[in-house]
Amino acid sequence: MYFVHSYEFIPEDKSVISATTDYSSNIVCSVEKENIFGTQFHPEKSDKIGLQIIENFINL
Repeated sequence: MYFVHSYEFIPEDKSVISATTDYSSNIVCSVEKENIFGTQFHPEKSDKIGLQIIENFINL
C-alpha cells in the first residue's frame, strides 16, 4: 500500500481498528465503525490492490 505521510492516526477506541501494518513500526492503516471506514494509506495510489479496495467500498 502507498503511504505518503510521516504521521499516524492512533484512535482512543482501539475497537475501531480494522487493520495494522508494519511500516517502520506497527501502525493503524484502517479503521471501521458502523458504516464509517477510513484508511491511513492512499488506495487510489496503491495499484491494483488499492483499486480493488475502492471497488469493494463502492459495492458495500
